Amino acid sequence: MRDSTERTGLQDFTPVYHPAGFDPELRAVLADLQLGRWLAVRDLLARTGGNWMLRTSRTQVLAAAAARTDAVEAWLVEEPESADAVVMRARVAVERALQAHRGEHTTAALLEQEARHACLVAARQIPVDPVPWVGLLALAQVDTDLRCPEHWRVAWEDMLPAGPWGLLARVGERDPGGNREAHHRVLQFFYACPHTSVADAINFAQWTVSWAPVGSPLRMLPLYAYMESYWRHRQDGTADPLQHRQWSREPVVHYVRRAFQGWSERPAASTSVVDLNYLAHALWAGHQYEDAAKVFRALDRHATRLPWAYVCDDPGRPEAAVREFVRARAQCLTTSRTRAAPAAKHRLRLI
Repeated sequence: MRDSTERTGLQDFTPVYHPAGFDPELRAVLADLQLGRWLAVRDLLARTGGNWMLRTSRTQVLAAAAARTDAVEAWLVEEPESADAVVMRARVAVERALQAHRGEHTTAALLEQEARHACLVAARQIPVDPVPWVGLLALAQVDTDLRCPEHWRVAWEDMLPAGPWGLLARVGERDPGGNREAHHRVLQFFYACPHTSVADAINFAQWTVSWAPVGSPLRMLPLYAYMESYWRHRQDGTADPLQHRQWSREPVVHYVRRAFQGWSERPAASTSVVDLNYLAHALWAGHQYEDAAKVFRALDRHATRLPWAYVCDDPGRPEAAVREFVRARAQCLTTSRTRAAPAAKHRLRLI
């Protein structure tokens, strides 16, 4: 089926922002959860089973919504032995702790302790599940004083700094395919820790790509790290006027091509909409318009605030990020169609 904007015109395009992304089952459950209902959450996680990639992404989105309700608490009252409810309690506790930390609330330290305890309880009760360990990894970024020894372990590789490597290993033991969120949590730790830097995050992302298989979402990690570097330079006023050209220069181009290699034009329920937005941006910014157009078509109307807010004229205005996404998309689709037309005419002449 042709892309919707190619049927109705590029000017008619309106992006859609929804945390469920490509997961229609999750979208339906979120509507119930926002009303404080938990039965649909229970059934969804039961259907998800041991698909760790999908379970990790679904519980992360569910926790962000459940943190504003008492749905998980009500579920535990009704079914205190439910393993999924225990995991969701840990997920929600981590989400609340992170929100309190970002908001510099006085309750942040207490919520962090409660979240850590909830994750450890879940890890003991469901030892095969990587999600509680992902939660512990998420909490590492708020431990800026490195009070917890597990957040500052010697790395497996000489080029990498100390960090929460033991926690990442625990996730890997349970999800050997390479857990997307766990690796993003390590990136966030490097961003937040006063003893590490964005350069460390870039090294970690590059190291991950060196062993991540073709088509793995882990191949997207360098796109995040390079964008974070760009954003920080822009924020502190040290950005080179030509720094945006990094997307068409080495080594960035190499990692963009590695990310694009093997990506699926038919997104699964577990496919990250944010990943594809980062990939579309990197290809567009590197003037690889035809490949970027393929990613934009796969996204259809799905958009995310980042990375577009980092590169638009006014990052503080949400509508500016929307305009940047729409502008990039229109440019790529138009260029792709313009280049395709002569090729089609040439094939007709051959016939």
